[in-house]
Amino acid sequence: MTAWLVIVVPIVIMFFALFMERVEAKLRHVAVQENEVEEFLESARPEEVKALYGHGIGRALDMFRLRRRGRGGARKRVR
Repeated sequence: MTAWLVIVVPIVIMFFALFMERVEAKLRHVAVQENEVEEFLESARPEEVKALYGHGIGRALDMFRLRRRGRGGARKRVR
């Protein structure tokens, strides 16, 4: 029984580490910069604040970036 634990535990730890590496890589790509959040909080429109409340910072920042680039001129209603 002890021999199986000596073999299985390192393998389980290795697979867990590989899984966490994938999770970390995905999180690294969705990370939000501090200056973006500060700029958003200073000049967000009401629909962007509603998106922040309803859908999270990612969706709200997407709307904010589109507006800054000039593509979000028409106001869209956020549910």
